[in-house]
Amino acid sequence: MTQPALNKPSLMVFTDLDGSLLDHDTYDWQPASAWLSRLERQSIPVIPTTSKTRSELLALRQELGLEETPFIAENGAVIGLPPSWQHARLDRDPASPDGLVVKTPSMDVDFIRRRLDVVRERHGLRFRRMGEMDVAEVRELTGLSESGAAQAMDREGSEPLMWEDDDIKLQTLHETLQVDGLRLTRGGRFWHVMGAVDKGQASDWLVARFEALRGYRPQTIGLGDGPNDLTLLAATDMAVVIAAKHGQPMPLENPRVYRTEAQGPAGWSEGVSHWLVSELGWDTNESS
Repeated sequence: MTQPALNKPSLMVFTDLDGSLLDHDTYDWQPASAWLSRLERQSIPVIPTTSKTRSELLALRQELGLEETPFIAENGAVIGLPPSWQHARLDRDPASPDGLVVKTPSMDVDFIRRRLDVVRERHGLRFRRMGEMDVAEVRELTGLSESGAAQAMDREGSEPLMWEDDDIKLQTLHETLQVDGLRLTRGGRFWHVMGAVDKGQASDWLVARFEALRGYRPQTIGLGDGPNDLTLLAATDMAVVIAAKHGQPMPLENPRVYRTEAQGPAGWSEGVSHWLVSELGWDTNESS
């Protein structure tokens, strides 16, 4: 995508990855490939908005053809800006790889880990932080390859944990972290602890950045399948709740919400089709 092309789109698409654009178990995304290609041809940015780390996303963005779009990592704790999304005076970093500039609005992961250790000992809680696990254990929990697990462990602004205690103790953890200005949110496999950031705030920041650079505000679509996606789905103009096996409630006050029948990338395509074809009037053929 060239910089002039960014002047064209009247739409931004923010998408969760695991269980949404990517199959929860196999990480396959092929059922969504036709829509990804079509959105790319229309110069519409598809922005990964995920609990994954920057390290995980760098290779995945290339595989998905999304190197020229921003990304939101670690549930909003990390925002990556490619050159065409950077402010000419404020953001340029000659030392950054591939011209990428990374914003970290959250707290540093080392602080988060120290606080979690203190809280666990003080209240006698049972959980394991990802930072305490070895690569083999992370592989077993996630199904990732050895290199993929190592990338998932490369945290910058959040710490996942496996909860091994009861719901009452979970509420204790939640309340104690709040005092420290930290948030606890549920992902597909882990609970995630971070500063006062979330996917919705990060998407709002990127929309504001687009408007500042291009002079108008685009419409937005958000897609996700889990509780940690609710802030994103509430922040976007059109929301897609992708069907999932986790059984967690997905209450949403956004009046423009579509709930899919299909799961994973098939559900992703179903949701995109609903809004673009049924609501925004896109042609059903590929020539539009």
